[in-house]
Amino acid sequence: MTAPHLRLEDTGQSFALRDDITTVGRGDGVDIALDDPSVSRLHAEIVRRGIHVYVADLGLSVNGTRVNGRPVGRRVLLEGDVLSFGAARTRVGGLGVHGAGDDTLELRRISAPDLTRRELEVLTALCRPALQQDAFVAPSSAHEIAEELVVTEAAVKQHLLRLYQKFRIGEGVNRRARLANEVISAGVVRPLPTDVDADVRRAG
Repeated sequence: MTAPHLRLEDTGQSFALRDDITTVGRGDGVDIALDDPSVSRLHAEIVRRGIHVYVADLGLSVNGTRVNGRPVGRRVLLEGDVLSFGAARTRVGGLGVHGAGDDTLELRRISAPDLTRRELEVLTALCRPALQQDAFVAPSSAHEIAEELVVTEAAVKQHLLRLYQKFRIGEGVNRRARLANEVISAGVVRPLPTDVDADVRRAG
């Protein structure tokens, strides 16, 4: 198989990547169904944009998404990368690019920074008001994020400081709003249909 695909390492089974977005999970209706309890019903998306392919963890999975063993929120993929959804390991193939050229390395830097699992959760909570309503609303406060994630407000503020640095959000007014706008524009977090979101939350 020479077209872009993921190959499941345990079985050798290959899954072709769609021309736009390929959904991955173990629930009904996903494009790549992985029968593994560590995989969430709707776990991640593989997105093709021109010659580039990237993975986006949807922030709903319990066990996260990794590229070559490193937890990611969003990451451009290269030929031969090992892409793990929970404990399910796949290998990227058919991209026709071996190794990281200068252009690909630059794209990896600007597409979105590498995010930890908790940072992605903080961003999702931060942007939730804007994603749930059509009109512009203020992003969640540190206190609201802390309540949603059941962590201290001080911990949330530390995560936000690191996120400001990662996304190059300078000091000044409306810093949280500028961060929210940046991550939504970059596609790091985005809305999901209400019924899917509710189904995933029920699945735990």
